[in-house]
Order: sequence, then structure tokens, then C-alpha cells
Amino acid sequence: MMRIITGTARGVRLLTLPGEETTRPTTERVKESVFSAIQFELEGRRVLDLFAGSGQMGLEALSRGAVHATFVDSSKEACEIVKQNAKNARLMPSSQILNTSAETFCERCKDTYDVVFLDPPYKANLLPSLLRHMPRLMRVGGVTVCETDDKTELPSAVDGENGLALTLQKDKRYGKTRVWFYRLTETAT
Repeated sequence: MMRIITGTARGVRLLTLPGEETTRPTTERVKESVFSAIQFELEGRRVLDLFAGSGQMGLEALSRGAVHATFVDSSKEACEIVKQNAKNARLMPSSQILNTSAETFCERCKDTYDVVFLDPPYKANLLPSLLRHMPRLMRVGGVTVCETDDKTELPSAVDGENGLALTLQKDKRYGKTRVWFYRLTETAT
């Protein structure tokens, strides 16, 4: 059973899609560790939850004080689950739910975000191409959190335009899961 850990929607149970073929929810242990690491990054911030699945990461961020979350998933069923979870948690007014692929969203998006969650299917190898979009989609100082299996290797930095770079701050292993924390910084010119 998944739930919102803390904040205004604390304890709300979250619906999930049946089967792990379509989605692989972030475990409770990993979610708690991620939010412990970024707890001071959320208040008043804008969040992007790519590969939203049930929406648990974006909804947890909203519950903890984020002002807006955009949820993106290519599965229509997943988007319906996110909508129901946002309604049940009374977080729908701060939520935008988009049924499109992550790549299409990133190519067309004109908004910027403070916190981005990237948790694609492990075997799809989508993160390298998606990370290159992050410097354009984020505000300086923003954080991108990526979840992979423990065998995946990601770059230590991704250069963007206008002297910006997405720089790896740390990565942590939780059993067979690895979590990567990047920050958008200005590079020395």
C-alpha cells in the first residue's frame, strides 16, 4: 500500500495501476530517503513528475508545500490514477496532469521547474536523452532526482545553454535501486 508520508495530505492512501509491467512504484524506503534529502527544496516550489505513474512523488511534494505539480505520463490509465489520487488528497487545484510522452513534453514545454522527478522504466534507457532537456526546463538552483536500477551509469554533468549545467551532487544506492541528485548551476565563464 502506498501513501503520502507527511504534510497536508499525510496518510492518504494512493491508488496504483495493477501489475508492474506498466509501472514500477518507487518503494516507501526510497521515497522517504529522497524527500529527506530534498525537504528544504519544496516549500513554494514548482514540481515536474515525469513518468508519473500513480503521481506519488509529485503529490508528496505538494503535500509538503510545493505550490504546483505537473504530472506527465504516456499512459491514459496512469493519468486517470493520478487524477483520482490528487482528488483524494485534495491536491487537484495545484495539479496539472498531461497524457503525453516525456520526450514530447520536454521538447514542447515552455515552463520551468524547481524540482524534477525522472523515473522512467529502467530498461528503456531514456534518462541520457531526457537529462539534456533539464537545463532548459529548470530554474537555477533547481534539483532533478533520477531513479535507476543499480547497474545504470549516468553522466556527472549535462551542459545546457547560457552557461548553465546540470551537475551531479550525489547518488545513493538502496538495494537494487540507485537515486541520482542533480542541481542546475551556473558555470564559470
